[in-house]
Amino acid sequence: MTERSFSHSPRSAGVLLDLRSLPSPHGIGDLGPEAHAFIDFLARAGQSYWQFLPSCPTSPVSGDSPYMSPSAGAGDPLLISPELLVEQGLLAADEAVPPSFDPYRIETEQVRAWKGKLLETAWQRYRVQEGTGGLEEFCRNHPWVEEHAFFLALKKHLAQAPWWLWPTGLRRRHSRILARYRQQLAEEIRKEVFCQLLFDHQWQEIRSRARASGIHLIGDLPIYVAQDSVDVWAHQDIFDLDAASGLPNHVAGVPPDYFSTTGQRWGNPLYRWNSRSARVRNRLTDWWQERFRMLLERVDVIRIDHFRGFESYWAIPAGEKDGRKGIWRKGPGTAFFRAMEKGLGPLPVIAEDLGLITPAVEKMRDTLGYPGMKILLFAFDGQPDNPYLPRNMPRNCVVYTGTHDNDTAVGWYLDPATPAEARRQAKALANREDDEAGRFHMDLIHLAFSSPARLAVIPMQDWLGFGNDCRLNTPGTSQGNWQWRLAPGYLSPELAAAMRERTALHGRLGQAPSATPQPGR
Repeated sequence: MTERSFSHSPRSAGVLLDLRSLPSPHGIGDLGPEAHAFIDFLARAGQSYWQFLPSCPTSPVSGDSPYMSPSAGAGDPLLISPELLVEQGLLAADEAVPPSFDPYRIETEQVRAWKGKLLETAWQRYRVQEGTGGLEEFCRNHPWVEEHAFFLALKKHLAQAPWWLWPTGLRRRHSRILARYRQQLAEEIRKEVFCQLLFDHQWQEIRSRARASGIHLIGDLPIYVAQDSVDVWAHQDIFDLDAASGLPNHVAGVPPDYFSTTGQRWGNPLYRWNSRSARVRNRLTDWWQERFRMLLERVDVIRIDHFRGFESYWAIPAGEKDGRKGIWRKGPGTAFFRAMEKGLGPLPVIAEDLGLITPAVEKMRDTLGYPGMKILLFAFDGQPDNPYLPRNMPRNCVVYTGTHDNDTAVGWYLDPATPAEARRQAKALANREDDEAGRFHMDLIHLAFSSPARLAVIPMQDWLGFGNDCRLNTPGTSQGNWQWRLAPGYLSPELAAAMRERTALHGRLGQAPSATPQPGR
């Protein structure tokens, strides 16, 4: 990390594209040549930022959502590049030849099975060529990794059963039982550490390429973690769990908002922010500080997902299936972030302040000086004081046409549920009198780039004018999400030139590597 505060560059631009959505012959985007090529593409296109989703492992149990990971701090082994393993001598070229994968969709289970075999081959070769000395050093420098590896080894040994159904000694973490299993599963644990070693090596190559190209990486930090995760199993005391069963007393979600008219029940366990125990509160602070520290080793800026949950959060009784039937509880507030800054220094944060936002949430964001998010697709309700209208945006914000949770721009325009008056207003604001849907994405990009916002981030789908068949996620649904990826050939020199021209027109061309938005300015 070259710096921890945002610079004074007044205007800049970036692209939102998840790593998994990159083109690749291997069924899923990864940290290999296409990621390096995308950084070069962004630089040619005059961009300053690359934003992506959480890079943690996913699980088929949660629909492979990166926001419900079994290990919030680890890297996803599916992002490890086979090409780079060939260069490293851990795979032969013919071993890394992929089967025929769909170039437009991520077939996660097929990818998981194939890459699992490749990583097993690479592991056996590494053991012969390198021994385990490198693993021991990696563990010393990354203390979290052994517990992560142990958790996954236990999951495999126990047929992927959730941790609260494990034998009592393991579920309650009796030291003698844990020691016995660590010894029994030592080989599998080393293999999982090896996967994190590979991920870290390939990730740092990406960071180096981005720094050299003047591209800043924006990572995503979900506020909550999955119940069936090493994070909850290893730190049960900081979560709102029933001590006997290990299950949550209340779970996370949100009441109805513009993402979902029926609210959402996410199901994550909640934190014990208001515990009477100083020890629990201190452990919770330490755990969060480690999360920030780990992510800052990988990215330059952190987008905090569900930032409003730090001011107050929606608590749904665990047995309740209706996301509307929760209550608001007080979060840790500004004091939490001051404690993080005391240990880590200034935090380069984008506050995801979407959903049901109150003056108290806005006060917390502004007191901290964090830029919030403005989504143009929410602007066109005909109300002159709509905060997402470009004329109402402050300088200290990040404007998006949409996010991974929204329609694409063209998809929104073509959706029969979109009011005709909303479409007309959007066109009029872009000084367009036509009703052409095919170029609406450029109208919306024009509005984003001409806004006062210091940073404008455009999803790659909107630069390309793709429809809702390329949407990444629909909140409140569990099927068909997190599957879209960009087929080869779309990131053309012509597109880069057009992006650069549009970015320059609005005074947002990429600056030196320190060009990031300044909190509070």
